[in-house]
Amino acid sequence: MKKDEDIFSDSAAEPELVRGGKPMGFFDHLEDLRWTLIKSAAAFLVFAVLIGLFMRQFNNALLWPLRSVQEGRPELALDLGTVSIMEGFTVVLQMCFMGGLILAAPFILLFVGQFVSPALTQREMRAVLPLCVAALVLFLCGACFGYFVLVPSTLAVSVGLNEYFGFVMRWTPGSYYGLLMWLVLGVGASFEFPLLIVLLVYMGLMSTATLTKYRRHAVVAIFIIAAIVTPTPDFVTQTIFAAPLYLLFEIAVLVGKRVERKRHSREALTD
Repeated sequence: MKKDEDIFSDSAAEPELVRGGKPMGFFDHLEDLRWTLIKSAAAFLVFAVLIGLFMRQFNNALLWPLRSVQEGRPELALDLGTVSIMEGFTVVLQMCFMGGLILAAPFILLFVGQFVSPALTQREMRAVLPLCVAALVLFLCGACFGYFVLVPSTLAVSVGLNEYFGFVMRWTPGSYYGLLMWLVLGVGASFEFPLLIVLLVYMGLMSTATLTKYRRHAVVAIFIIAAIVTPTPDFVTQTIFAAPLYLLFEIAVLVGKRVERKRHSREALTD
């Protein structure tokens, strides 16, 4: 219990910004910031170059949602075709940039954490580290959900709509990869909202009683988020996306109640 209480204790030791036994000055912090930016840029460039070197394998992986829609339907022609001279080159650059940024994100987060950690108290470190890990895990879960579930579902809805009206489907690499990146990144970012709820409860700006009372309003907000992120207006795709968001909301409420109990225990000890 004491370990948990220390996280919320106001008596945590202040950070000592020292290096080699001497206090760090302004230029020392600038030097650390410079190396943080250099290491982050290097991580991004390494992954972007690796994606460029293994572009064929990377492209085959990104085409899986499209192939899954075609599976069992050999008559369905969904081959991507460019409509401009430089579109293929532009798409390759976008894939290298976005893929490099996504793959380098954990390392960039680590480098940023190393930069700011000397300025954090022990209490703040104990709160920030689990928060960063949870943010990374939630984003990856959201990205995987978008890739394996929402993208194929969206493509299937689009195919059905085009077939119903008799439209010829001529999808371009730009439109396909744009949709893919939007859903993967959008869903990954949307999965971060439980952390915002827990953070607001931790700061005392929101209570779990309020969240429980306005649960119906939260459901409406979740469906609004689903409508913004999903490109198709069908209710099925939005519900598929809204279901895990609502589950995360309920988990955030449970975690928020635990945070509230710890804060109340701390306040009782200080009185």
